[in-house]
Amino acid sequence: MAQVITMPRLSDTMTEGTIASWLKKVGDTIKEGDIIAEIETDKATMEFEAFEAGTLLYIGLEEGVTASVDSVIAIIGAPGEDISALIAGGNAPQAEAAPATEAPATQAAAPAAAEVPADVKIITMPRLSDTMTEGTVATWLKKIGDTITEGDILAEIETDKATMEFEAFEAGTLLYIGVEEGQTASVDAVLAILGPAGTDVSAFVNGAPAPQAAPAKAETTAVPAQAAPAASANQAAVPAVVNSGRIFASPLAKKIAEDKGIDLRSVKGSGENGRIIKADVESFNPAQQAVQQPVAEAKATTQAAVKPFVPAGEKFVEEVKNSSMRKTIAKRLAESKFTAPHYYLTIEVDMDGAIASRKLINAVPETKVSFNDMVIKACAVALKKHPKVNSQWTEAATIINHHVNIGVAVAVEDGLVVPVLNFADQMSLSQIGASVKDLAGKARNKKLTPAEMDGSTFTISNLGMFGITEFTSIINQPNSAILSVGAIVEKPVVKNGQIVVGNTMNITLACDHRTVDGATGAEFLQTLKTYLENPVTMLA
Repeated sequence: MAQVITMPRLSDTMTEGTIASWLKKVGDTIKEGDIIAEIETDKATMEFEAFEAGTLLYIGLEEGVTASVDSVIAIIGAPGEDISALIAGGNAPQAEAAPATEAPATQAAAPAAAEVPADVKIITMPRLSDTMTEGTVATWLKKIGDTITEGDILAEIETDKATMEFEAFEAGTLLYIGVEEGQTASVDAVLAILGPAGTDVSAFVNGAPAPQAAPAKAETTAVPAQAAPAASANQAAVPAVVNSGRIFASPLAKKIAEDKGIDLRSVKGSGENGRIIKADVESFNPAQQAVQQPVAEAKATTQAAVKPFVPAGEKFVEEVKNSSMRKTIAKRLAESKFTAPHYYLTIEVDMDGAIASRKLINAVPETKVSFNDMVIKACAVALKKHPKVNSQWTEAATIINHHVNIGVAVAVEDGLVVPVLNFADQMSLSQIGASVKDLAGKARNKKLTPAEMDGSTFTISNLGMFGITEFTSIINQPNSAILSVGAIVEKPVVKNGQIVVGNTMNITLACDHRTVDGATGAEFLQTLKTYLENPVTMLA
């Protein structure tokens, strides 16, 4: 049966999108996960992938044309299938951009059977990332009966990539909540209904898809999770950031804090549910906070020490609900492992030259370069010499990327995210270091945007800070390769026929054999080894 593909909502503020380019044409065979188009949003140009398999039967929006969210952009089905009825019933794309004040279509479309009055607004589960198919309500910040104004934060929604604030685009009274905290619902399921106080909305929710009930949680004392270290750290664990949880703040408060250089994590909110408002930022006293901080840290340390009491000899099981991020990681890694024929190449690198070079570089005032930064730079330069490693597989062709966008795996509480350094080959070591530090911090604080995790052509995973000397990684598709970086180890080595003390590091390249042959991968590693052992050569 043919499937209608609509304009997705690729950011929390997106109301319309423009087709920048079609990567498929009518008649092409589409597989689930294929990138079919590039869509320009209000924030970035992003790849849009197919969630259905079949033949591309219809393109409803030509390149350069803008349409509102949920407009029909394509139809996928069986070859020769009659789709005239679907085309006739689809939304016509807008030739001109919709007014900025127009409400998003995702919140105006109602799956209810009854006709919805103009003053009643159906709020649906938004699509907050390019790969999101369902979302989980982490927290409701409003309750039924509350008065909502445009711009209020209604809830926190957990997607496959992050937990994001969801704001209201309409004003009214919160009349109905369709997805309770902890429940999961598909994109476009009824999330809530706004309207005049006292309105009967029972007729509007009949026929709405029911959200999935969350698995029952074990009734045990919660153990606070330790802050997850970033995979891009300098061969040592990065200290956890105090109060690194999600920050609730009004847009105005965030703007004032940014202008004044105030870290919102240090500000105590006086608004509803502890939300930081304008007055909190304006009255913030850094000196007073410095006095209070040691007390807060001591309290946090005491709370972190609390663990469930388990009598000796008794079984203890704790059931932890799988987050949307964890589900997506499981799905994508399984797809990669079982669709891409992996093979692995390991090489040992003499790091004495890198150690000496790093010491000289870091002697420069206000400069701090890690070994991981040097690995990223060396990979970026090596990929320019071996572009076949910087590729991706499609059924029709192998795509060789001549730009170098390196994904850096970062461990977070719920799993793993891969922020991307765009055009890494054009960045200096200090620029790489600053960018990695910034992106890793955003990852730990769940502040990464979809655009900051999109478009990698090669990935690096570093577990050296944990003392892991050698490991293999699963390829981060659609990349063709991923580099696993181990710890630098001091050990006896042979140099010029003599046994001396040296420092070595094992690196392992996982390759997709469909695009990268063994010799190609080996040549890349040889070049990478040369750059790491003689860092001055990659700066030329």
